[in-house]
Amino acid sequence: MIILGLSFDFHDAAAALIVDGKVVAAAQEERFTRQKHDPRLPVSAARFCLTEAGISPADIDAVVYYEMPMVKFDRIVWSCQQVFTPGDQYFHETLLSWFQKDKFDVRRRIAEGLEVALDRVHYVRHHDSHLASAYYCSPFEEATIVTLDGVGEYDTATIAVGRGNHIEPLSRIALPHSLGLFYSALTAFLGFEVNEGEYKVMGMAAFGQPVHADKMLAMFQLHEDGTFTLEQDWFSFLNPREKPFTQKLVDWLGPAREPEDAFAVTEGTATEEVLAVSRHYANIAASVQRCAEEVILHVVSRAMARTGIRNLCLAGGVALNSLANGRIERELDCRLYVQPAAGDSGGALGAAAWYWHQVADQPRLQPLTIAYLGAAYDAEAVEAAVAASGFEDITRFESDEALVEEVSRRLAEGQVIGWLQGRAEWGPRALGNRSILADPRRAEMQQIVNEKIKFREPFRPFAPSVPEEDLFEYFDAPPFTHALAPEQFMLAVHQVRQDRKDKVAACVHADGTARVHAVRADRNPLFHSLLKALGRRTGVPVLMNTSFNLRGEPIVDSPADALKTFSFSGMDAVVLNRVLVTNEMLL
Repeated sequence: MIILGLSFDFHDAAAALIVDGKVVAAAQEERFTRQKHDPRLPVSAARFCLTEAGISPADIDAVVYYEMPMVKFDRIVWSCQQVFTPGDQYFHETLLSWFQKDKFDVRRRIAEGLEVALDRVHYVRHHDSHLASAYYCSPFEEATIVTLDGVGEYDTATIAVGRGNHIEPLSRIALPHSLGLFYSALTAFLGFEVNEGEYKVMGMAAFGQPVHADKMLAMFQLHEDGTFTLEQDWFSFLNPREKPFTQKLVDWLGPAREPEDAFAVTEGTATEEVLAVSRHYANIAASVQRCAEEVILHVVSRAMARTGIRNLCLAGGVALNSLANGRIERELDCRLYVQPAAGDSGGALGAAAWYWHQVADQPRLQPLTIAYLGAAYDAEAVEAAVAASGFEDITRFESDEALVEEVSRRLAEGQVIGWLQGRAEWGPRALGNRSILADPRRAEMQQIVNEKIKFREPFRPFAPSVPEEDLFEYFDAPPFTHALAPEQFMLAVHQVRQDRKDKVAACVHADGTARVHAVRADRNPLFHSLLKALGRRTGVPVLMNTSFNLRGEPIVDSPADALKTFSFSGMDAVVLNRVLVTNEMLL
């Protein structure tokens, strides 16, 4: 049986394919169109999935969309009605966009766009897609499942229990009570783009103190069953117009931060005025993060108490909050699984998984042990891209061993290297197949890569990639309780060991933490070998790892993408399979 799942029409459009009980391919549309967060019908991603499986649209048994369009429209109309005023431009523009983009007949658009029969196209509730993506991809035969995001149709969070191939929702939290929208509203207040800049808030939070956290937490009423309600006079979720927060929030916290305003917290790097303003906003970010963590821990701890099951599965955009995930692991005595593409893109996989189990009543999926579900490119594709690029300093290697030795030498000497290998990662984290790499011992690497290579904010942190067997030498992470721990997908933050901070200085955030990536030899042998080779040269088998993209663009997918990004960056070299290219171009 062949099931294709789709998410699109809001942000992060994606496609995922299940064939006979196995996830064989999954990718976001942005990787192919090069439009960040591309929301359109994912024709290119779907075509990739079918090609990867060697099938045609006619072979598909069901195409499943990740939400119920008419229920979502009903919620939009209801939301606007709650605060409607004559001449409301937001309401008018929202209605107009639904007609212009033909969001009322998603089934027909899918059938025509993908050339499948209309009767094979189905819908699944948004949070049911999240539930399925979390539980059915996990290694657990039973689990407590929690989803948390902005809003689906009406739901903003769900508590459920999974047993075997069945999921039973226990509680749902509905708009306007939303932890995801709370976090996004403060993301906007801090000058970042909603649905894009939430992880920047996490980065900024490390530079501040949570001085406002108690008052923010008091906005939430936390209930015994794990649900919550949120005071609404601080926010404008139902009809946000220009801003998702109200004047009351501004009266308390002061003016919202302007996008691209200077940010500095180190003495001598800016004027006293800039430092004071930066600390003010860093304190707000730290408070937002601390409040969100407390609400998350409340929801999941009470959910596990209700079910009596200590296996915990998370999905929804809030599940990408790696700081909260680290606290769950350390404080709640549970076995945690987070679906690698926990946000809306992962709804494509969840929609297919829900149909596979809940509708088709098929046996459990194979656990999603790796996140390498995207496209791979062979030697011919690499050579074609190199020939068209204009680069002339090319080195080709006969073996992986020779490649690893040369790349580790360059890294140890201080070079910054782009690294494209194998299949692209599923989800927002670069897990060693589409990465920019550097030696973490050099503290200056953080500033170099942020400012001169990725052209992004100087406070943004980097993740350390480390062989799984060396993880605990460098980081105070809890022992792994199962084979798919969040650290393997770069989805948990832990303290760096005090006696190792100087060894991984470029990866240590301002609060002494790092978002760790544990690399297993059996899941990414080449990247694991590179880490070990660097360890032999430097004594530190750790790499500073960030996604292979520049600010404002998606992670690279193809060799041509990688070479184009390389040409605009300050990287010293790029590796494409067994081909190494340096930054000297033909004139």
